[in-house]
Amino acid sequence: MAEFSNKTVVITGGGGVLGGELAKYIGGRGGRVAILDLKKESADKVADAINAAGGKAIGVEANVLEVESLKKAHEEVVKAFGPCEILINGAGGNHPKGTTSKEFFSREDLDAQDLISFFDLDPEGVSFVFNLNFLGTLLPTKEFARDMIDSGGVIINISSMNAFTPLTKIPAYSGAKAAVSNFTQWLAVHFSKVNIRVNALAPGFFLTEQNRALLTNKDGSLTNRGNTIISQTPLGRFGKPEDLNSTLSWLCAEDSAFITGVVVPIDGGFSAYSGV
Repeated sequence: MAEFSNKTVVITGGGGVLGGELAKYIGGRGGRVAILDLKKESADKVADAINAAGGKAIGVEANVLEVESLKKAHEEVVKAFGPCEILINGAGGNHPKGTTSKEFFSREDLDAQDLISFFDLDPEGVSFVFNLNFLGTLLPTKEFARDMIDSGGVIINISSMNAFTPLTKIPAYSGAKAAVSNFTQWLAVHFSKVNIRVNALAPGFFLTEQNRALLTNKDGSLTNRGNTIISQTPLGRFGKPEDLNSTLSWLCAEDSAFITGVVVPIDGGFSAYSGV
């Protein structure tokens, strides 16, 4: 519990499924949680749940791609809870325009009108994904890591297991998360002399609002892609949001003072399994 007790923790994307669970976990272990989200109502909903349970939290509207928005959010956090001591960069996501319709390209795909091939990928969609995941990690870090320069602190980025081996159909998201992993290592070295540790969680397949339609049918059964994923996951299930909590706790603890620059897969063994 000491890893969060009376610490000011900022989490971007905190109104989402995974970010919201991390925020509630921190709030339940004594942290003062500032939940940043593009949707203020989503941030407030999580904050209200934490406060109702006896914790301390505020919801803050913030756009992780706008410097002025982050500066304003920073001011709100400092006014309510003091300087940031732990930053969790949870904002991220994919976009349909950075995604192909099929896993493998066929010659006839060039003339097809009802699918998106590699050659149809929209540069704006790809840019959106890279900006949201990479710049959406870099810019909040630029803003909130200033608070840690004299006293030290912890930064946790959210990568993905597809940063290790890219998944089919989502080249933009896979590439963007690989960039987050690389940036985690770079930043860990860069901040090593001012006692700021930087690590990342790399979730496997967790059911969220963004991927639910891709992995499950309306009746709750698995899609073909969902079945493929489960068959390639040795533990035989999707991750639950709370499966991230123990690794977060470990990386934020003082006992982990010699751990920096690592990206930890939390994927039920997916990245370790060759398929045979």
